[in-house]
Amino acid sequence: MKILIINGPNLNLLGKREPEVYGATNFEQYFEVLDQQFPEVELSYFQSNIEGEIIDKLHEVGFSKYAILLNAGGYTHTSVAISDAIKAIESPVLEVHISNIYSREEYRHKSIISSNCVGMISGLGLEGYLLGIAYFINQSK
Repeated sequence: MKILIINGPNLNLLGKREPEVYGATNFEQYFEVLDQQFPEVELSYFQSNIEGEIIDKLHEVGFSKYAILLNAGGYTHTSVAISDAIKAIESPVLEVHISNIYSREEYRHKSIISSNCVGMISGLGLEGYLLGIAYFINQSK
């Protein structure tokens, strides 16, 4: 099984940015943990602060055997283009958020991309990625 994790804007600052919300671990460190925990899965990771690069990555892998975990960051609430890209591809996309978007500012309560994803994990910290991988593994059985 192949799973691609895509992180959007500002997630390159995990471990530095608002540790009370996002924790003290950077994503590269956590990715190593995931890679060790799921040796049977071919995990890949991509991060970009640029909307078009996220769309290009969805297009690049979205017609292959990849499942995709997507944390679109702030684009979750604003990007019709990312939502359309998810809708256009064949690969399943699971939306992941480290923080509980419903306990934050009002504008974060609406996800534009959710309707084109197979589901959403929100508010469970970095463990949301682990649960997303487990979901895709169980779906492939």
